[in-house]
Amino acid sequence: MTALKLKAVGNSTGVILPKEILAKLKVEQGDSLYVVETPDGIELTPYDPEFERQMDAARQIMKKRRGVLRELAK
Repeated sequence: MTALKLKAVGNSTGVILPKEILAKLKVEQGDSLYVVETPDGIELTPYDPEFERQMDAARQIMKKRRGVLRELAK
């Protein structure tokens, strides 16, 4: 487990993420992280959960309408 320190950043508070955590998340300075509430607590993720929900819906439609999409691709 890694303990993170909170630091003052102007009128806000920031968290400094160690290089190892940034590498595991595959993010770098300037990238966005999303804060997601889960039953187990808070999760930081580089993936937009709303985009993931939209992609899941698109995958379901593509699976259901595979034949129509195949015909449209011709």
